[in-house]
Amino acid sequence: MTESAWLLRDGEVLAALEVAATRRARRKGLLGRDGIEGALLLRPARSVHTIGMRFPIDVAFCDRDLVVVAVCTMGRHRLGRPRMKARSVLEAERGAFDRWGLRPGDRLEIKT
Repeated sequence: MTESAWLLRDGEVLAALEVAATRRARRKGLLGRDGIEGALLLRPARSVHTIGMRFPIDVAFCDRDLVVVAVCTMGRHRLGRPRMKARSVLEAERGAFDRWGLRPGDRLEIKT
């Protein structure tokens, strides 16, 4: 089960957010979807994969305070390497982070 919320940076709403906080929700992630409006936060998580996914994604690795420590774009059927400082992973459709201007060092916030 995922919870619905908003993803913010400096008080600005970036996107609608789904939070996958259960093991089952994290395991499913974006599998089986044709896309996502907004973003999905996997918490806790240090790495992700796109094996079996239908579309490429932008990935942001965040520390315990939701500060972005690294970003990348992953094509379909890829295995990502773990980021040891990460405690959660933010996923969105490829190109979303460019539209939002999301970069390492950004402090994110979740509003329910």
